[in-house]
Amino acid sequence: MKRTLVRLSVIFALVFCFAAVAAAGPTIDGILKKKELVVGTSASYPPLSFKTKDGKVQGLEMDLAGAMASAMGAKLRVEVMPFDELIPALEKKRIDMILSCMTITPDRNLRIAYVGPYFISGQSLLTTKEIALNINGPADVNNPNFSIAVPRGTTTEKIARRLLPKAKLVIVKSNDEALDLLKAKSVKALMSDYPYVVVEAFRYKDKGFVSNQPFSVEPIGVGVRADDPLLLNWIENFLNMMKNEGILNVLTQRWIQDASWIAELP
Repeated sequence: MKRTLVRLSVIFALVFCFAAVAAAGPTIDGILKKKELVVGTSASYPPLSFKTKDGKVQGLEMDLAGAMASAMGAKLRVEVMPFDELIPALEKKRIDMILSCMTITPDRNLRIAYVGPYFISGQSLLTTKEIALNINGPADVNNPNFSIAVPRGTTTEKIARRLLPKAKLVIVKSNDEALDLLKAKSVKALMSDYPYVVVEAFRYKDKGFVSNQPFSVEPIGVGVRADDPLLLNWIENFLNMMKNEGILNVLTQRWIQDASWIAELP
């Protein structure tokens, strides 16, 4: 661990030097002048980003955000908002970047630029053991009698509409609302990103909830405005160094393999 921290410190120094000497772009120039990096997240996708019982935002993405802020010599400010408000907030320059389990898709890429992926996810169902026994793939739930809660404005919604056109999709504001419907037995399942579904299956195993294998494979990336090539290049170099030094893998395994943080969820 000590060796990892030393390597991380070296990377921070190298990246900060790169940012300091390069010709500034509109976004990175503002970050360096204000000494503040503003990151947008929905904080609703544990273990990537989530709120703890005391209201703090934690997760793999927050570790990455904090590392980037430190490398820039800036403090980190996290803006939490509904997922479907993140891209408009970025476009209106209320935030500098998005770190919120956001899948890189062609449609989104027409509006914003992406760097990554830093994580690979996929869509999965959270349901009861009894129901899960009869699910081997999308075709088994693609009927009007199968109700699925789906968070609005997400890749989940888009994939659900494409893979499950005959299913009864209940569109909700967030994963939390979808989970409430499932717990109340108002729907037969909820659909969301695989890491989130696995976490909730673990948390609510007393209710008999289980996850199924993902229906898709999705790259997760950092969302930024396309008007600042330097910031895009900076994040790309930063992530590459994190990957090459093995630090991204260490951070990822911390959240995937060590489940102690689940006790901090509300």
